[in-house]
Amino acid sequence: MSRQHYVPLFHERVRSGRALIGAGAGTGLSAKCAEEAGVDFIVIYNAGRFRMAGRGSMAGMMPYGNANDIVVEMSAEVLPVVRRTPVLAGVCATDPFKNIPLFLGQLKELGFAGVQNFPSVCLLDGSVRADLEATGYGFDKEVEMVRTAREMDLITAAYVRTEQEAYDMAAAGADIVVAHVGLTTAGMIGARAPMSLADAAARTREIRDQAESAREDVLVVCHGGPIATPDDAQEVLRMVPGAAGFLGASSMERLPAETALVDTMRRFTEVSVEPAADGPHEREVMA
Repeated sequence: MSRQHYVPLFHERVRSGRALIGAGAGTGLSAKCAEEAGVDFIVIYNAGRFRMAGRGSMAGMMPYGNANDIVVEMSAEVLPVVRRTPVLAGVCATDPFKNIPLFLGQLKELGFAGVQNFPSVCLLDGSVRADLEATGYGFDKEVEMVRTAREMDLITAAYVRTEQEAYDMAAAGADIVVAHVGLTTAGMIGARAPMSLADAAARTREIRDQAESAREDVLVVCHGGPIATPDDAQEVLRMVPGAAGFLGASSMERLPAETALVDTMRRFTEVSVEPAADGPHEREVMA
């Protein structure tokens, strides 16, 4: 089904008072569980492969493989097990060896319902960001990708870090603007410089205001930083009236997996056995 089917459903959900929830999936099992849980959309991007391999999500920002090709590889695992939920592809719009409009068409043919900008230069700053912008690998490429995807009837979600990025993505037609407040901080491989939930809410509020100033019908969701649990998401949404929901990646699959696997395996390590018998007579009696 197309963007014109799903996006009205997203708005209807928010109008009914229910948060719009997206989940990042790095494996077919994660995606299958996300659908069973009833999330509204699923996103697969190269970071998910690293995350579920026990590496930090920021590995997705490094040259450890072509991000766009990795997403296509992951689609073979994820798309066949998702039946009803729209799946978005993480697209590295600054890839110099990809014809982006052609690539978007290929993703649509594979069965993706939409796209999101990842890896994104919005997660970089300082001289690295400046050099990328100056040499043709800037955020404007991501904005143009979102504009093109919308014209192709694909759902569009956009990571942003600043108010200007939020405005530009909303003006380009992004259906969902994702207020990225930093790498998720909890768990074994999370970031170690957390901001407070109040700070995350303030950042989300600023992004929401700018996105809505460009287009009133844009949906703004929060993501990352200290927002690691359902209670965290609820608290940020309480502090930011008008925010539509939450997109989780590490918080949706890595953190739950860490907790469940460690707890279950630890319980197995506590399983006891009957003491061994001292001799043939005792073994015979027990038999």
